[in-house]
Amino acid sequence: MSTELTMLVYATALLIVIVLVQAVAGILANTLPVQAGNRHDLPPPKPFHGRASRAVANHIEGLAMFAPLAIVCVMTDMSTPMSVLGAQIFFYSRVAHALLYLIGIPWLRAVAWGAGMVGVFMVLLCVLGVM
Repeated sequence: MSTELTMLVYATALLIVIVLVQAVAGILANTLPVQAGNRHDLPPPKPFHGRASRAVANHIEGLAMFAPLAIVCVMTDMSTPMSVLGAQIFFYSRVAHALLYLIGIPWLRAVAWGAGMVGVFMVLLCVLGVM
């Protein structure tokens, strides 16, 4: 499997982990019966649960940009050292972003997010034939 697709699989696995963390945080904050119910009139999320929920949403957004590019890159045989590096930057920065989001470190989290976007742009430029 190509590096770009491997990083996509790893990024998807990371999403699964973040979703599980968010689900457990919701259960701990609201109890299992409340979380398993219809979730009407939930109280505002506790800080960690809120950060976990936002980390999930943010990672889904990142995957929505990266996944099609990685797939197109590999399917059209446009993989280059630059697209490989971009995919690796995307994944590792998303790991850092998720951890920093869960811990609650805002400025470093923003740097990790920006690094992930650089990785996405690198793959995009390769798909467009610019790099």
